[in-house]
Amino acid sequence: MAISEFVKSADFKNEKHVPVIECPSGLKKGEFCDVVVTVGKDIPHPNTTEHFINWIALYFKPAEGNIYNLGRAEFLAHGESTKGANQGPAYTNPVACFKVKLDEPGKLIAVSYCNIHGLWESETEVKF
Repeated sequence: MAISEFVKSADFKNEKHVPVIECPSGLKKGEFCDVVVTVGKDIPHPNTTEHFINWIALYFKPAEGNIYNLGRAEFLAHGESTKGANQGPAYTNPVACFKVKLDEPGKLIAVSYCNIHGLWESETEVKF
């Protein structure tokens, strides 16, 4: 089995696990810009000790050529504590900002991992 068989996708407005990619509408070739990826943008993800987003990764696939791994953010605090589940002093929200410079059109692809519901992805076109 290929890992792609386990990756899910859906409309983020109806599914809380889908990573949402936001990049500036005025994206310019060769200039750095902030690309923000959020899981749970319209429907919040619980992010509890029992159910959480563990990481988000961002990739770039130019119109021609290989795919590039731009970065990965891990979310490691979900309210765990020696006092018990969801009683800890720290929580993380699955939002990551990647500062990227792109020199070719293509696709940004985000993948996220939920500890219960597995891998989720989304993509957006990059045009100049």
